[in-house]
Amino acid sequence: MIMRPGQQLLLPARPWFIWSSLVAGLLLNMLENMGLWGRAAWSPDVLAVVLVFWTVHQPLRVSIGAAFVFGLLMDAHQGGLLGQHAMSYTILSFFAITMHRRLLWFTVPSQAAQVFPLFAAAHGVELVLRMLGGGTFPGWWVVLAPLIESLLWPVASVLLLAPQRRAPNPDANRPL
Repeated sequence: MIMRPGQQLLLPARPWFIWSSLVAGLLLNMLENMGLWGRAAWSPDVLAVVLVFWTVHQPLRVSIGAAFVFGLLMDAHQGGLLGQHAMSYTILSFFAITMHRRLLWFTVPSQAAQVFPLFAAAHGVELVLRMLGGGTFPGWWVVLAPLIESLLWPVASVLLLAPQRRAPNPDANRPL
């Protein structure tokens, strides 16, 4: 792959780190739902941010099937309509995989602007499914959630790429 000028060569991502960060995102979502503000409409979906990040950076390891399973886990946790998170995470991962090659050519702030429509579409699908299932409208604060998630994209990029940016052990045969 041809890299942008000035882009750092990353070490391979370890599978245990990928999956533990996804589980940590799931646990953060669960804690967020049980926290002070409960299921606030404006609260960001941390698992969606981590899921999109890994489907963009590692599409062969984190796929649509993983998104579906994590969505079912979120549905079971929230006790709502079974399949609403699974459907929105699946659509989110599909579009993230579709644009992953193009997205990696941009800087991190530009990436955040380009993943905003993905997060907005995922929340829109989730809202439509909730409303079709007989739920109540959560209010217009739901518009803030995709914005907050896209603002979390640079934070996720720094935190989740940090283990790959570590310096490899130098030796006489490897100049990098």
